[in-house]
Amino acid sequence: MPLYFDDTFPPSSSDRPIALEVDEVLKLVKGRWGVTYDLQIVVRRNRLYLHMMWSFLEQKSFPLDEKAFRGHLSNVIEILNRLGQAEIVRKWLCYVMAKPKVGQALSLPLYPEKLKLEEFLF
Repeated sequence: MPLYFDDTFPPSSSDRPIALEVDEVLKLVKGRWGVTYDLQIVVRRNRLYLHMMWSFLEQKSFPLDEKAFRGHLSNVIEILNRLGQAEIVRKWLCYVMAKPKVGQALSLPLYPEKLKLEEFLF
């Protein structure tokens, strides 16, 4: 069964992809798992991945305060939007069945166009 958190998802189809926004991602993650997991872009063996880490903003040992975390998340989202991966990430956040466990992140392989990918790998 699909998980919809409000009336704006899934977004209406159009020719132009809808960019991810910080508040949208925060709402999706916290609404789905009850905490705000950290997201990271990872490069491994000439491939890009989005990792949802096991650490989260509400954790006492989390190294960032909310303002710094929003800035970090904004940078990650900007990369995802520029790579044209917003819709893929949006769907993944809504439908992935697992959740991060200590020492084990969730991983989403990203498949951007070759020209966009080259700026990260070379």
